[in-house]
Amino acid sequence: MKIICIGRNYSAHISELNNEKPLEPVVFLKPDTAILLKKQAFFIPDFSKDVHYEVEVLVKINRVGKYIEEQYAHKYYNEIGLGIDFTARDLQQKLKDKGLPWEKAKGFDGSAVIGEKWINKNSFNSLNNINFSLLKNNETVQSCNTSAMLWKIDELISYVSQFFTLKIGDIIFTGTPEGVGKVEANDVLTGFIEEKQLFSIQVK
Repeated sequence: MKIICIGRNYSAHISELNNEKPLEPVVFLKPDTAILLKKQAFFIPDFSKDVHYEVEVLVKINRVGKYIEEQYAHKYYNEIGLGIDFTARDLQQKLKDKGLPWEKAKGFDGSAVIGEKWINKNSFNSLNNINFSLLKNNETVQSCNTSAMLWKIDELISYVSQFFTLKIGDIIFTGTPEGVGKVEANDVLTGFIEEKQLFSIQVK
């Protein structure tokens, strides 16, 4: 399976990190070893002093596809989920300053939280109107709606499939909204789509 991540897909998040608004989706990958195992805590890696949480709506691919037209993209997934793209922000900035790839800052072990629960897409009136949020120690730190995405889910699937063949089980992280921040040991991060809790993890 592949973990395909989209960067800079919410304008407010682009602004909070002082990044430029892209003309097309920013795409990067995480290896399958980045997946945080079920019921395990997230351990802050020794190589970073500034790991950030980034809550994201997820899409699970359910059929093989290549060069998918946007109008047919809805046929390639049935479930919506929620996760966290952990980012070693200090390491990422060093790599960006040198024009180097981000993988060490984005794809390290345990950096991809995938909620245990998935929701059938037909449960939503519109995939472009889904509320989602992240609580840190019971306080809301990120809260947004998928209507704020620069590129919607079907657009992303079509775009990504131009470069990568999508396979059953691949997961797309669709980007994070504003409110990202540093995690500390003993933090508890809890993610919601609408009123439904999809994950809760402890930081160590």
